[in-house]
Amino acid sequence: MNKKMMQQLQDLQREMNETQERLLMTEFEGKASGVKVIMLGSHQVVDINIDEDLFEDKDMLQDAILLAINDAVENVRKTTNDEMSKFTAGLGLRF
Repeated sequence: MNKKMMQQLQDLQREMNETQERLLMTEFEGKASGVKVIMLGSHQVVDINIDEDLFEDKDMLQDAILLAINDAVENVRKTTNDEMSKFTAGLGLRF
C-alpha cells in the first residue's frame, strides 16, 4: 500500500471516529400523543415532556412514553445509518 493511500485511509478513519463521537452527543427527539422524549445518540434519555392531560389515564400515558422512546431510538438508528453509510458506500458494510 502506498503512502498516499495509507494517508487517505487514516483520514477516513479519523472522519468516521469524529462522526461517531458527534452522533453520540447529538440530541434526537421522539414524539407520541402528548409525550416528547429527548435522547442522545448514545441512547441515553435526557428529557421527557408530558402533556398534563395524559396524567388522568395511566395506560395511555405508559403507551405514549413507550412510543415516544421507540420513536427516538428509530431516529437515532436512521440518522446513524445515514451518516455512517457515507463512509461505507460501495463496501457493503452496515451500521
